[in-house]
Amino acid sequence: MFSEKKDKQSQVLERNIIGKNTSIIGDVISEGDFRIDGKVEGTIKTTGRVVIGKTGSINGKVTCDNADIEGKFSGELTVNNLLTLKATATISGDVIISKLSVEPGAEFNASCSMKGSVKELKSEQTKKERTA
Repeated sequence: MFSEKKDKQSQVLERNIIGKNTSIIGDVISEGDFRIDGKVEGTIKTTGRVVIGKTGSINGKVTCDNADIEGKFSGELTVNNLLTLKATATISGDVIISKLSVEPGAEFNASCSMKGSVKELKSEQTKKERTA
């Protein structure tokens, strides 16, 4: 009777903040959200959201569920859901996403591939080939 409530997994509510005058070199793995106002060189892997503030910068590899970028990113970015680029954002490198939102003024100098559209395109082509 009460065991149903206990079986539900609790959601991780960690919030990691890398401050304005902080610099990190290395790899970080977490299940929580990240806000970066300082400088990171290396890899960040999380199942949460990554926010790069106006003064923040990342040079390396990031894998996350959602990302909001106001600062600078250079490297390989993999976002499982939504990538939001604010007007002050500067992106370069390789980007793999599902959804993209870009404000006017953002610099997006990256090769970009969208996960969902490739599967949809392949299934539409096979349908057309079968009916033709």
